Amino acid sequence: MKIGIIGAGSIGLLFASYLSKTFEVNLYTRTVEQAAEINQYGILIKKGSEQSIAFVNACPVTEWAGLDDFTIIAVKQYQLQSIIEPIRFQSIFCENFLFLQNGMGHLKLLENIQAKNLFVGTVEHGALKQGSNVVFHNGVGITNAAVLKGKIEPLRHLSELTPKEFPIFIKKDYREMMVNKLIVNAIINPLTAILGVKNGALIQNQYYYKVLVNLFLEICNILGLENQEMYLEQVLKICKNTANNRSSMLKDIEAGRLTEIEAILGYLLDEAAKQKKHTPQIETLYYLIKGKEQDERGDHL
Repeated sequence: MKIGIIGAGSIGLLFASYLSKTFEVNLYTRTVEQAAEINQYGILIKKGSEQSIAFVNACPVTEWAGLDDFTIIAVKQYQLQSIIEPIRFQSIFCENFLFLQNGMGHLKLLENIQAKNLFVGTVEHGALKQGSNVVFHNGVGITNAAVLKGKIEPLRHLSELTPKEFPIFIKKDYREMMVNKLIVNAIINPLTAILGVKNGALIQNQYYYKVLVNLFLEICNILGLENQEMYLEQVLKICKNTANNRSSMLKDIEAGRLTEIEAILGYLLDEAAKQKKHTPQIETLYYLIKGKEQDERGDHL
């Protein structure tokens, strides 16, 4: 079974490393230079005091022809639009796609893909890319996946053959799965990015914690969530378990990269507008992150 992975950032490198243990993996990179380095040196994965090298076939994404049995899309949400057209064109060859973007803003984009089976997933691993071919696995977690369109069998087959130390769990309801991750992303990512703190500070600092709870309640109001205590406990648990981690949005801001704020808070703002609900905290955080992006990237009107 050939697995194609489009995107060679931290998540793409992480998936390529582990899946290469049981599958033939083709990794599609943004640049020719990164593909050449991976082909020459392999992917170096570091986890604690351990490290190993995985060898995969890498080539630039412009050479993707949709011939893999299963294709995993591991680019950021804001990069997704640029590859939707090639995917639509080549989907006649590849019938199975798994999308691993944060937030829920990308779901509408996926409606235009005519592939037979579309799956969406949420990744709970912590990963940090260093250079073209090095990835730190600094938070061991799981991957959840569910059917967006089509049959579940190809996803089940992928899950059964995936290495046990890198499990993919199948969920029945894609929306519930993605809402769970959206809540976590919508709270931890923007707050840590604005405050410039690690995840644990959100529960260790009593004033940050008050902001976290207020933001949580506003999000619950938009999503119409019941059993709010369960969702809040999940957020607090992740803050505790990843206390020493820097969120992906904080790292993006510090590196002068675009963030996935549109897919996360942007999605919630769109939902609030449809319901004619006022969301001052979400709106404020959204504009603050957009302002940070502009300052760090030097983008000015």
